[in-house]
Amino acid sequence: METIETLPVQFTPSALDELKRLWASQPSGSFLRVGAKGGGCSGLSYVLDFETQQEGDLYFEVDGLPCIMNPAQGIYLNGMEVHWENGLNNRGFSFVNPNASKTCGCGTSFAV
Repeated sequence: METIETLPVQFTPSALDELKRLWASQPSGSFLRVGAKGGGCSGLSYVLDFETQQEGDLYFEVDGLPCIMNPAQGIYLNGMEVHWENGLNNRGFSFVNPNASKTCGCGTSFAV
């Protein structure tokens, strides 16, 4: 697992608080996987999930939260900012991705 110093993804304070809260209930050795996968109405959808590391994963840490990412997905995610909304109309993570050429209305899928 390669450790990278420059953070490929940023988290707002509220997103980081929520992710740490969720991480606390995960099994020991879990990492936050930040990624993208095929699917969604725009072609790719975002992945935020807790799992074990895979061979070749990039490792980075954000304020004590251990994160992993498939290096091939960096072209889609570098510079992205993850937000947490906890309002009456919106609740959940949202993504601001400078690499996305198009996003869907729900904000969970994108195209490059």
